[in-house]
Amino acid sequence: MTLFESFVRSESGRFLAFFRRLGARPSEAEDLVQDLFLKMFRHAHTYQPAGKFEAYAFRIAKNTWIDHQRRRAVRPFWRSGQAEDDDRAPELCVRSDSPSPGEAAERKEAARTVMDALATLSEGQRLVFELGVLQELPYAEISALLEIPEGTVKSRMHHALRKLRAAIEGLSPEDSEEFRA
Repeated sequence: MTLFESFVRSESGRFLAFFRRLGARPSEAEDLVQDLFLKMFRHAHTYQPAGKFEAYAFRIAKNTWIDHQRRRAVRPFWRSGQAEDDDRAPELCVRSDSPSPGEAAERKEAARTVMDALATLSEGQRLVFELGVLQELPYAEISALLEIPEGTVKSRMHHALRKLRAAIEGLSPEDSEEFRA
């Protein structure tokens, strides 16, 4: 097995989750992952090992997502009131062997609340949040990946977390003392 094949096998799930959290349906996410790896393979000769390969791969993933969004009409990441069983909602709950019906309902409601909160973020804030919190990349790598200043990454993360906290707590930024300071 080649190094690239090994990378594809080990990282497919990670990129699939990345695209799903950005709002792709399962079949779209699979297509996007396939496009990503095809682009990486076709353009392997242009790779300059100046930084982390992971940052390079996520830059291509980000560009693949942007290209996908440009090719079709932009739709919101998540719309409040969608059907509970909509397949675009990534699972945010930890699976257990046999949760009680009450626990399952609570988890579903918590996931819906988080998804609705994520829908309040701008595309830039959502990408910074995804890369920083969910992919655990440092700000410097996010800055290089998104080709924006590190200060902008910090600002977007700050505003994203502020909006998420307010949305999850059911507050508007004007309603909370914390947001007035």
